[in-house]
Amino acid sequence: MKRNKSLLFIACLSMVALASCNDENETPDPEEQTGDTEYIGKAVGNFSAEEWYPGGELGTTDNVTHSSYEDETPAVSNQGLSTEFKYGETLFERNFNTEQKPFNGLGPAWVRQACITCHPGYGHGKRMERYNATDYGNGYLLVIYHPSDNSYIAEVTGMPQTRATYPFLPPIDEEQINIQWLKATDGALPLQFPDGETYELIYPEVTIPQSAFNTDPKPTDYEVRLESTIGIYGTGLLDAITEEDMKAQYIESSKYLELNPAIWAGSDWAASAWYSLADGTKRIKRFTYAMTRASLQDGAGANAIWNIPNVTRSDRTKLYTTDAWANAMAKTPSVIAAIKSDPSSPYYADGTDEGIAEAVRTLLSPNTDQTNNAYHNFEPEMEDDDYYNFMIWHRGLAVPRARNLNDSKVQHGKDLFMEMGCANCHRPSWTTGDDDYWQDAICKAQGELPKYPHQKIWPYTDMVQHRLFMKNDIRTGWCRTTPLWGRGLSLQNTGAEDRLHDCRARNEIEAIMWHGYSEQSDAFESAKKFYNLSKEDREAVVAFLRAI
Repeated sequence: MKRNKSLLFIACLSMVALASCNDENETPDPEEQTGDTEYIGKAVGNFSAEEWYPGGELGTTDNVTHSSYEDETPAVSNQGLSTEFKYGETLFERNFNTEQKPFNGLGPAWVRQACITCHPGYGHGKRMERYNATDYGNGYLLVIYHPSDNSYIAEVTGMPQTRATYPFLPPIDEEQINIQWLKATDGALPLQFPDGETYELIYPEVTIPQSAFNTDPKPTDYEVRLESTIGIYGTGLLDAITEEDMKAQYIESSKYLELNPAIWAGSDWAASAWYSLADGTKRIKRFTYAMTRASLQDGAGANAIWNIPNVTRSDRTKLYTTDAWANAMAKTPSVIAAIKSDPSSPYYADGTDEGIAEAVRTLLSPNTDQTNNAYHNFEPEMEDDDYYNFMIWHRGLAVPRARNLNDSKVQHGKDLFMEMGCANCHRPSWTTGDDDYWQDAICKAQGELPKYPHQKIWPYTDMVQHRLFMKNDIRTGWCRTTPLWGRGLSLQNTGAEDRLHDCRARNEIEAIMWHGYSEQSDAFESAKKFYNLSKEDREAVVAFLRAI
């Protein structure tokens, strides 16, 4: 296997980290913290012994403390990839910049400066009152689309950018983005449980005036929604689920629910369910809320490390920009003037206003020749071995061990969860296949990635999209069932426990009751059953959700 020229760098970082440790910030023993010592790994009540390990033997960490989302899987250490994993972790945690390697390449327009900004503590994004790209925990992506057909607007990138490097203006001026949190009052179920306890449902209303767009042309007839990041631990295990098993789940789900026709055509995959990977290989879509990606190695982090900071690499030498932004920057006097004062600028051209404008329009465009749609070939800013390490880290994140399964309250909560029908969508377990994962050209040339063959895992997702018909719903109304494993540790890992696609639910109760907001919801009957539970039983369900 090719070894990495950056390993000395990570070794130095590790020494610094060790030097900063002291007895006061040592990680507590997870068994002492939860009081599970004598029960861990044993069958208790209605839990099997294996349910203590949601990621299976190769994908679970025993750490259940404030750093549990960050751990490597046993597969990483078994395969001798721990050093590469640690180096990949630095690429997730550090801010990117314009010059200093290995974190160079930011911009010229960007979504976030660091991955961890979106995934605080490696978990779900936090609910935000404003949109600011540098606010830690802001995992929001702006979803700007035409409501007539749910298509993304073309004037900005699919993951819209609100920051840019000097002298350019950002595609969207985030100071003009307005987020209001409103109270839902017209749901199908009352906001008070039969025993008198009340709850509240809130939802975001987001507006962006046309004046906020630094594009030419500016978009028209659009609406805005928010979609937040989800936890990234255990994603490699989901990648190891076979398409055959996914198809069996779709067949079963289609017996009692209408499924997204863009993915399922009644008795088989729809044509648009297949995704073309970089080498032309076809795989079924399985990642993101919208089910837009088919492999962890050609989506999720592999995509984000390119388009979030806009850092080019050898397999993606084009910029993540739009022609509408390039056109606007070529017509912006402040941009032209700033470049004209700096002959060393790559946009300087012949130094005339016209020459600079043409250079800006050409270089900022994602295409060199709009007729032939040919990409620019910029020098790669990320080294291949850095990207490889990043993908080892991304595929190598472990799932925290379950907690308190010996608690009778947790066991009762599991019974209620099953009785209410929640497991119809939040399917408890899967068994991974051979894990013959697809690899892009870079990783294939570098070496192996963490692998999870034949593992019984407990993610609590059916990997299928459903509809809840919420107020100001997700863009298409279809949303993949979010895994529940490890979510009970969100508060201590991230500082928040917001749930659902836009963080509208501030706790488990609100998340469940949003499932019952509309009688059209695929989960309405389950939510209604929860609504009619006693307070003690509701608390048992919450205890179960926090334990798994």
